[in-house]
Amino acid sequence: MTQVLPEPSPRRRWPWSSKTTRAKDVSIGIVLFLTEAVVYVGKGFGDGLEVWAAQGDEARIEASRIASLAWTEHFLVVVLVFAGLAALTRAPWTVVLQLVAAGAVAALLALAQHDYDRTHPRPAPVPSAGYSPCYSGSGRCN
Repeated sequence: MTQVLPEPSPRRRWPWSSKTTRAKDVSIGIVLFLTEAVVYVGKGFGDGLEVWAAQGDEARIEASRIASLAWTEHFLVVVLVFAGLAALTRAPWTVVLQLVAAGAVAALLALAQHDYDRTHPRPAPVPSAGYSPCYSGSGRCN
């Protein structure tokens, strides 16, 4: 005689206990990707308006650029956290889309930091204490 196993009790399941369905995975990934793109473009537009409103005030423009770089760094961390959460819930398409978004944000951050560094060169090195310039033109100075 065979015994029938009892029905499993309805209990709370952890998000990683079962794989997310493909339709839900792709739709959440696309919505999250588009939302992040809209947030980034909107923030960039706001930063552009701040620079425009500064009307040549270099200190205000400089503060806006530094704040924009810091915000982009934090935004990159948030996108990577979303990718980690998607991996935790076993949603592979969402993970892929979040990693694409993270790569795009990282590239934009690198370009913005490069532009900032190019427009703010380091000062020339200070000569040592024993340096004495040679004004003779012969190149034979002691």
